[in-house]
Amino acid sequence: MGEVLVIRHGETAWNREEVFRGRADVPLSERGHKQAQLLAEALGNAGIEAVYSSPLVRATATAAPLAELLGLQVVAEGRLIDMSFGEWEGRARTELEQAEPQLYRMWHEAPKQFRAPGGECLSEVLARAWPTFEGIAQRHNSGRAAIISHRVVCKLLLCAAIGVGEDGFWRLRVDTASVSAIEGGNDGWTVTRVNDTHHLREASDGPAVDF
Repeated sequence: MGEVLVIRHGETAWNREEVFRGRADVPLSERGHKQAQLLAEALGNAGIEAVYSSPLVRATATAAPLAELLGLQVVAEGRLIDMSFGEWEGRARTELEQAEPQLYRMWHEAPKQFRAPGGECLSEVLARAWPTFEGIAQRHNSGRAAIISHRVVCKLLLCAAIGVGEDGFWRLRVDTASVSAIEGGNDGWTVTRVNDTHHLREASDGPAVDF
């Protein structure tokens, strides 16, 4: 099979403020739009033949400059949408650490068992995202496609590709507008790149964001 680039959307204000996003349709920040442009410039000659995106605006706005440069349409794929954090959406990390300390601790110490009130668990996200990824890889089995999604989805795809499942969730870092890559072959999946952000140097006005 070919290679699928697994790209996290650009920065939003809620990333910088450490506010849980989930299905909330938060737009890119000014820095996020700059990241999207730099991403497009970096991947414009990468041989990408299709661009798939979560339907949320922070993902489609990240995908748009790349697709435009390549003369492609962004294909919105609902099963690549962010994990639903239910009642946690729109709430800051610092607030939740105080208001729901046990559940917040579970999110970091036992993510496989975690579910925010009214939200999804990691296994449910993986159950919809991984078959979608496989379908995209099969459709482009002799070329390269790009997926623009969210931290949770990107991490889970990488974990699945290396065979560690949800238990490896916190062992990978995926910053905003970073590029990872998964390649298919006769022996299964190989992760060829993780959290590549070298293209974002011109947009660096602070530390990289993995929230």
